Amino acid sequence: MTTIGLIGAGHIGSQIARQAVAHGYDVVLSNSRGPETLAGLVAELGEHARAATPAEAAEAADIAVVTIPFHAIDTVPVEPLRGKTVIDTNNYYWERDGHRQELDDHSETVSGLLQRHLAGAHVVKAFNHIPAAEITSDARDAGAPDRRALAVYGDDADAKKTVTDFIETIGFDVVDGGGLEESWRIERDTPGYGKRLNADELRAALNAATR
Repeated sequence: MTTIGLIGAGHIGSQIARQAVAHGYDVVLSNSRGPETLAGLVAELGEHARAATPAEAAEAADIAVVTIPFHAIDTVPVEPLRGKTVIDTNNYYWERDGHRQELDDHSETVSGLLQRHLAGAHVVKAFNHIPAAEITSDARDAGAPDRRALAVYGDDADAKKTVTDFIETIGFDVVDGGGLEESWRIERDTPGYGKRLNADELRAALNAATR
């Protein structure tokens, strides 16, 4: 059984957890406030979910999901994630996170900075451009004519394949946008950000993005 370890269990993390459990995955949830604060969500999700610390969730994960505010990425445990696939759902909101020079001058991407922090892990950008509630409400079976597409970006082909398989299993088509250096194409205020698009529409939106 594949285990999804969530570092962060807020709006996005909780919805990914719901879809994961519904499709046969185990989940280990964590947040910055302690496992006891996740009792209600664990009870909702049932026997395939448990709460832990971020380090424990990272250790347990076959696939980890970092879904915390960007300004907190330096708190993500490094060693337990070495060699693992890590989904990054983060967006940079300078109004919330404070200014980060590498993002303001476009010399880095949000996921590139997480990859720099998580030396040895394989970061894949995903789930940052879909409103949290739509992770459950917009999921569809494979082949559905109205199936929504999500973009993935990453520098490791095997990690991208792992994340692609997970996303397709829980209800979405996938568009591979390239390496992390191109992941700005689905960051905040780009044509594909937040919109419900199929695969062809999403590819067009990614290609239309300007930095």
